[in-house]
Amino acid sequence: MGSVFGNKVKISVFGESHGTGIGVVIDGLPSGERIDMEELYAQMSRRAPGGDKTATPRKEPDKPQILSGMIDDVTTGAPLAAVIYNTNTRSQDYGNVMSSPRPGHSDYAAHIRYSGYNDIRGGGHFSGRLTANIVFAGAVARQILKRRGIEIAGHIYSIGNVSDAPFDPVGIPQELIDRLNHEKFTLVDETKEQLMRDEVEKVRIKGDSIGGVVECIIQGMPAGIGEPMFFGVENVISSVVFGVPAVKGIEFGSGFMGSRMTGSMNNDEFYYDGDTVKTVTNNHGGILGGITSGMPIVFRAAIKPTPSISIQQNTVDLQSGEDTVLTVHGRHDPCIVPRAVPVIESAAALAVINML
Repeated sequence: MGSVFGNKVKISVFGESHGTGIGVVIDGLPSGERIDMEELYAQMSRRAPGGDKTATPRKEPDKPQILSGMIDDVTTGAPLAAVIYNTNTRSQDYGNVMSSPRPGHSDYAAHIRYSGYNDIRGGGHFSGRLTANIVFAGAVARQILKRRGIEIAGHIYSIGNVSDAPFDPVGIPQELIDRLNHEKFTLVDETKEQLMRDEVEKVRIKGDSIGGVVECIIQGMPAGIGEPMFFGVENVISSVVFGVPAVKGIEFGSGFMGSRMTGSMNNDEFYYDGDTVKTVTNNHGGILGGITSGMPIVFRAAIKPTPSISIQQNTVDLQSGEDTVLTVHGRHDPCIVPRAVPVIESAAALAVINML
C-alpha cells in the first residue's frame, strides 16, 4: 500500500471503512503551532456523512482523538497522530459483494493486487471514509498556512449538467473565502443550490448516482515555488488530489479549454502593481513552468459518480468463475461532490505545506 505522502511534512493514513477506526500520522510539522480545535472540527463536519439527502445516511461523528504531537492544542514537533473510531458500520450489507466485484469500484483490481485478502466491507482501505484522515491533516496544515498569508477555498463547480459561477481566477474576496470555508453545500452563486439538489434527487430516487467537478483556489502563494520538472506545482498538487477516491481528472487554469484557444488568447500579459509583477488574466492558473507566478493557483478536479448504486448490474462471480448479476445494498452517497470539496481543499493544503 502506498499510503504515505510528503517529503517535508509526511502523512501516513491507515484504517478501513468498517474496521475499528481510521487515522493519520503527520510527521514534520513545526513545533509551537497553536491549532484551533473548534475550527478543525468545523472542517471535519463539512465532510462528515449523514444529515443531507445528497449524502449517505450513515452517521459518524468524525471527532478525532489526538494520540500524540500536541499539548494544550499546541504542536510539540513530535509526530501528530489522530484516530477516528468507526461507530456506525453495517458489514452485513456487503455479504453479496465478497466474491462479486462491484462495477466501477476497486473490488476486482484490489482482489487481483492483494490476492483476495483486501477488506471489501464498505470499500475497506479504498473507501471514501478514509478522506476524513485527509481533512484532519489538511485542517491542521490550513491553519499553519493561513498564518503565513496563504488561504484555500473550494466550491461545487458543477453537478451533472448544472454549473455554479466559476471563481474569478485573478482572486476572490476574503468574505467569499470565509463563507465557503464554513459551508457544507459550497456555492459561489447560491441560487444554483436547488437546481443541483434537484439533479441529485432525480438519480437518487432511481437508485443511481451522479458526479461533478470541484474548483479550488489557493491565494497568497509567493512566486518562485516549485521544483520542475517532476516536482513542479502541478505535479505535487495532482499527486495528492489523485489520492482522493473518485477523482478521475484535474486541470489547472484554463485547462482543456485552453487547448481550444490561440496563444494570444491564452497568454496572460504582465504588468506592475507597485513593485509586484502580476498578470491581467490568469489562464495559467498561477503556475508557469511548474513554478508559482504569484497569482492564485486555480484548479478543478473531476469527481466520478459513486460506483455503489442499487440498480442491478452485470458482474462476475470470482468463486464460481461465471457471469452473474449484482444488486448493491448498504448506505451510499447519490452524489459525493458536496462532501468532496473540503477533501480537495485539504489535499491542496498538504501539497502546499510540503512545497513551502
